[in-house]
Amino acid sequence: MFIQTETTPNPASLKFLPGRVVLGSGTAEFRDSDEAARSPLAERLFGVDGVAGVFLGSDFITVTKTDGEWQHLKPAVLGAIMEHFMSGMPVLRAEADGPSGEFYAEEDAETVATIKELIETRVRPAVAQDGGDITFQGFRDGIVYLNMRGSCAGCPSSTATLKHGIQNLLRHFVPEVQEIQEVPA
Repeated sequence: MFIQTETTPNPASLKFLPGRVVLGSGTAEFRDSDEAARSPLAERLFGVDGVAGVFLGSDFITVTKTDGEWQHLKPAVLGAIMEHFMSGMPVLRAEADGPSGEFYAEEDAETVATIKELIETRVRPAVAQDGGDITFQGFRDGIVYLNMRGSCAGCPSSTATLKHGIQNLLRHFVPEVQEIQEVPA
């Protein structure tokens, strides 16, 4: 098994590409070993000293480190990923999905549908390239609330991505949008 790696805009995160499907649909984020109990892969990665976070995408795994150098941590992470896929264990344990937690007024449903479509077709593919994800959380009083995950969370350039990239895009196509705000997961 050959696993490629890519840097991300966040120096604390590295993107690992195992050359196979990681999650068939959606994404999953684990910020500590307790959350990782939902995923045998994330549990294995949190067993590597220095791993602070794990984000799973369709065909990639983004690992965030606590400190230290990637040159020391990367071989252990590569080994953990390889061991997981060789074991035949599932990436996620089966469980029912909870509520989405989205909020917006019923009269804004059409605006929200447009916002979600723009995020899905123009924003998420771009941030997935950098090992992260951005999801819609809500819309109220002209403010769009988004959640940044994976390498996007805590990235030094995330504010610029939100304010200059996504905010300008949404304002251009959806005049009702006045501002973008990040909400913590």
